Amino acid sequence: QVRLVESGGGLVQAGDSLRLSCAASGRTFLIYAMGWFRQAPGKSREFVAGITRGGGSTFYADSVKGRFTISRDNAKNTVYLQMDSLKPEDTAVHYCAAYETGRVYSPTLAANYGYWGQGTQVTVSS
Repeated sequence: QVRLVESGGGLVQAGDSLRLSCAASGRTFLIYAMGWFRQAPGKSREFVAGITRGGGSTFYADSVKGRFTISRDNAKNTVYLQMDSLKPEDTAVHYCAAYETGRVYSPTLAANYGYWGQGTQVTVSS
């Protein structure tokens, strides 16, 4: 019902910036809260950032606060993750996801998201 395709990953040096994009197709994009997650080699998938349906509220993992910014353009059916001051520990496959509607909004839990993209690799060298 909803397809998500990430792009914008790559290989950069510590301190550099990248902007990830997630293009959505299918059902109306604006009805979904969206999130970004990442998974590093040998580690579990972790929450990075979340944004509400209209973009009025955002949420961030402590590890990226002040460095990353999530935003969305509902007219373009796209969510973005601007990543500044990248660190080697940011190296991971990054996934965007669409939230599955529920009574309680808990953006940090991967299990609350019903649709996922294929991921885009971000590698930060030291």
